[in-house]
Amino acid sequence: MKLKLLLFLFLTFTVGGPVFAQQGFPFANEIRAFKHQDSIGFPPKNGTLFIGSSSIRLWGDLEQRFTGKPIIKRGVGGCELWQLVDYYTPYILFPYHPRKIFIYAGENDIAAGKSSVFVFGEFQKLWEMINKQLPDATIYFMSIKPSPSRAKNFATVAKANELIRNYLANKPNSTFIDMGTVLLKGNSRMPDSSLFRADYLHLNSKGYDRWQQVLEPYLRD
Repeated sequence: MKLKLLLFLFLTFTVGGPVFAQQGFPFANEIRAFKHQDSIGFPPKNGTLFIGSSSIRLWGDLEQRFTGKPIIKRGVGGCELWQLVDYYTPYILFPYHPRKIFIYAGENDIAAGKSSVFVFGEFQKLWEMINKQLPDATIYFMSIKPSPSRAKNFATVAKANELIRNYLANKPNSTFIDMGTVLLKGNSRMPDSSLFRADYLHLNSKGYDRWQQVLEPYLRD
């Protein structure tokens, strides 16, 4: 981790974007853009951090939907959960000292062929890192959603969610949030495609309406 931190800092301050990418730091330009944003106006401590992959990044009106809440949105490209663990926490998590941390990640890991056990193991690592660095923060895992374009992964998604749900059941200041049920069509176990964009992977505004309803109780205090 220290080596990756030094590499990131060296590349950030000494070289340009193309070399940055060649060094293997995933979505480096997006992380650099966040740090530039922080240099202009750093978020106050005790905020509410949403961190994860493109389901967070593409939630364009997240802050507006929760007006008056100290939202910090840090969605990164199509990042995977293991990348949060191995790369991103020193830059877009720990520095903010958030009071609440909402995590959406794991879907891209599974799409890349990783197992439910792998995803669970990476989440364990992330939870332990956060609990050690920010013991007073509340951690919310937003369950991996069933995306129509990734139907072949549904069983793996369900297993990963189950493992993480059971793990968090006995952890302090931790909550598993079911984000998938509200996306299902009627009484079926299949996602409602009308809640997704044309790629059948990312949510549209109606899909985010459903997510907002689920999340509101956790953002009231």
